[in-house]
Order: sequence, then C-alpha cells, then structure tokens
Amino acid sequence: MTAAINKALYDEQGYIVIPNLIPPETFEALKEACDHAIAKTRTGSWPHRRTVGRQFPPFDDSNPDSWGVQHIMHPDLEEPIFADWYTSDALINVSKELLQCNEDELQMELFNLLINPLEHDFALRWHRDDVRENATAEEEIVALGLWTHGVQWNTRVLSSIDFALYEDSCLYLVPKTHKIPRTELQRAQSMTQAPPENPLDMPGAIQITLRPGETAFYNSNILHCGAYNSKKRRATLHGCMGDTRGGSTRAKNVLQHGLLWMTEDRFCSQLNERGKRMLQALIDMKEGVKGDLGYSQVN
Repeated sequence: MTAAINKALYDEQGYIVIPNLIPPETFEALKEACDHAIAKTRTGSWPHRRTVGRQFPPFDDSNPDSWGVQHIMHPDLEEPIFADWYTSDALINVSKELLQCNEDELQMELFNLLINPLEHDFALRWHRDDVRENATAEEEIVALGLWTHGVQWNTRVLSSIDFALYEDSCLYLVPKTHKIPRTELQRAQSMTQAPPENPLDMPGAIQITLRPGETAFYNSNILHCGAYNSKKRRATLHGCMGDTRGGSTRAKNVLQHGLLWMTEDRFCSQLNERGKRMLQALIDMKEGVKGDLGYSQVN
C-alpha cells in the first residue's frame, strides 16, 4: 500500500494526517500487542510508564495511574510486532519523504504507547518538545531552524510517529508554529507549567481527531498539547524517527528517555537488517555526545 504524502502541506502547516497506513492484518496484530502492553502496565509488571502528574521525563512511580507505556520495542515486553512495524516499508517510506533523506540516513529513536489514565483526567501544557517555555522569540527562531531532521507521529490503534487504534481527539496543535515564534497572546498561554483548562483558547489552536488506523505526522517543535479523558479508551502508538544529517541536534530530546537498553545485543539481535542500521545510527549519535545532556523540559 502506498500512502498519499503531501510534503508541501506538511512543510507549510507542520503536520499531516495519513489514513490506512497499516495493513489490516498488521493492524489486528498491533491491537493485540497494545492490549498486552497496557495490561502489563496496569498491573505493574511493566515498569516503564508515563506517570500521571509527570508531564515530561524523567517519569517516576509517584502515582499508580499511567498515561503512557514506554519502550514498547524492548525485548522484555515480548511484543516483536512493534519493532516490525517501526521498520516497515510503509512507515519508512513516509518518513523518508517527509525528511527528504535516504534510507541509510534514517535514525532509530523512540517508540511508545499513549493510553488513557484510569483514575484521573490528565493534560499536558502547551509546549514544543525541545524548546523551553521561557525561551525568547530569538531563541525560538534559532531552535526551530535546527529542528528539521526528525519526524514524530501518532497512530490511533483503538477503534503517537500518532497511530490511532481507537478514535483519538487528545492532540491539539497550532498549525505553522513549527517555523515561527509564539505571538504575545500565545506566549501568555504557554509560559507556565499548568495545562490549559480549554486548549482551544490558545490563538490558532485546532483539535486533531484520528480515526482508527489514521496517523498524524508532525514536527514535534510545533506548539502542541494533549488532554486525556480517563473515561475514553486510548491506545495510540507514538514514535519518532531521525535523520543522521542532523548530527546531535536531537540527542537531548531522544536520549533523555533512557535508552541504554537499546545498546544491548539482545535488542539488536531481534531487529531486521534495516532496523540494525537505524539502531547503529542512534548509537553513533549517543556516543558522539559527552556529559549529561539533561532534559528538554521541566515538570
């Protein structure tokens, strides 16, 4: 299946939604794997999770409720379909087109699963993934100019890379803000750690609704936020992929999630040849930076 990719629209508005990227047989396998991963996280047998009360890394165990499952390609989770999909022709071809790079320039990065909390509604504040909320307009311009060597997605799996498995209306964003600094009105609503009461109060904001199987690809430094309804089931694959031509520009934002396990032979050995090449690019980036990079955001 070849997805229709509107690169010009992606460049202009900072995101696109692509339907039917996942073949039906793969979709069912991903749904089953997501169910397993969510069950392990809810019961505490999978410790790598996004904790309610913590919007950004590092996550901790301060709350038993979860809004995400981390490291879904980890061999201990025993769901190889996730790595298979991450390295699939469909996902690779879209990423290459959006990044305008060759396959041997693709870099493996993050793959997680966003889920609904059970006991608490939860929201993320307005943010850019790798630009602090107190950045000046001049600092924003510099940071946004560097952030062209990666793509993020959400894929809805229930009936972020977001892939939706179920209908998903959690993502809000402001189109075109991946290229321009915030206006004064936008800055006023994105300068604190508090999530918005109504995300649509943000000037220019829109709500992205993904139907099952739809994928939103977006520049992760676009101004965006998320709102999680504890009463509405969510299982949205959430990942990103990089381009080695960016050097270490994405290092902090990626490595802050704790990826030491990805350097182990037992992870590499389960990957196909494409995956091994992409993983080596990540390891090369990791080895090329020195010292503690810290975190992109603060909680």
